[in-house]
Amino acid sequence: MMTEKRFGKGENIWITIHSDYVATDSELYKQYGIDSEIISYALDKNERARFEYDNELEAFILIYNVPRKKKNDNHYDAVPITFLIKDKQLLTITNSDNHYVIQYMEKYLAKNQDDSVFKFLFASLFIITDKFFPMIEEMNRERNHMNDMLKQKTTKNNLLALSAVETGVVYFISATKQNTVLLEQIKTNIIYQSLNIVEKEQLEDTLIEAKQLVEMAQLTAQVLQQLSGTYNNILNNNLNDTMKLLTVLSILLTIPTIVTGFFGMNMPLPFEHNVLGWVFAIVISLIGWFGLSFILRLILK
Repeated sequence: MMTEKRFGKGENIWITIHSDYVATDSELYKQYGIDSEIISYALDKNERARFEYDNELEAFILIYNVPRKKKNDNHYDAVPITFLIKDKQLLTITNSDNHYVIQYMEKYLAKNQDDSVFKFLFASLFIITDKFFPMIEEMNRERNHMNDMLKQKTTKNNLLALSAVETGVVYFISATKQNTVLLEQIKTNIIYQSLNIVEKEQLEDTLIEAKQLVEMAQLTAQVLQQLSGTYNNILNNNLNDTMKLLTVLSILLTIPTIVTGFFGMNMPLPFEHNVLGWVFAIVISLIGWFGLSFILRLILK
């Protein structure tokens, strides 16, 4: 599936290729000068965010992280989207995980028909960056909900749910940091000198937004880490209390064992011919049990 739109007084072209509907060996890629290496970038969902200038194609290639709209294994993560600029042509290669951003780019372009190719590219990166924020806010809401649940009862399911949120934030931190580094690298590249003032301002706005996103993601991660550490300490304390209780009970149970074992020996013993001998054994055990309980209570205060 491919769409083509003109903008900038008809001088610029924006082509979108949905890679899930176009075979990797399709003539469509060759038609726009896309070689197999760029296709492999676009199809690799683990490709990191980066940019480069292809001398052979005389094209500017940029790979940017996009938040996945749906959760994967109960947590959010990011997938790369590929942009290619060649002459007055902007080509976007998407897949089912990141194609949803195209509709937002189309809405922007409909209102900014006079944009240059790079202005539209940087504005699109701003739009993509902005899509991370609602998902991080949702993670914060999930974190608060999990915190309320864990305050009531620290269960395995609640801890796993909290861990899923933490995993999603880790993915987002990695993705947003890569995006920020990419935007900063563009400013140090020779292509930055060829940009006009409007394009540079749009790039700067996108970089500022990307940095704010990284700070927000890191803050969320720090809160989650502190929360996770708190409940880990609570679980450790609960375990220590349980072990302490079991240790005390095992010590106390040795008293009746010792007394009954003593009276069970095959030798002359006090009260062995007394009908109420077993009562004396129980009384001695109780006295020893309460005495030891009192001593342990003083020790363990």
